[in-house]
Amino acid sequence: MTVMTISLHDILQRVQSWPVARQQDAIAMLEAMDAAGTDVYVLSPDERALLAVAPAEADRGEFVPDEEMEAFWARNAG
Repeated sequence: MTVMTISLHDILQRVQSWPVARQQDAIAMLEAMDAAGTDVYVLSPDERALLAVAPAEADRGEFVPDEEMEAFWARNAG
């Protein structure tokens, strides 16, 4: 087994102890990654710009409301 395989195995074991809703988030994220293929993801200029301002927004406590995130996951699930 490689180090990466051991780490992946360990995190997947821990995910199984998470609340069901959190497990579903993990599944949705992994399914999206799987659907995107195995190539390295290249950020668009818009995505880079959003990431550039994100730390300052977080420092100010500016987060997406839970309701918006729930709607996002509902739209993008399976």
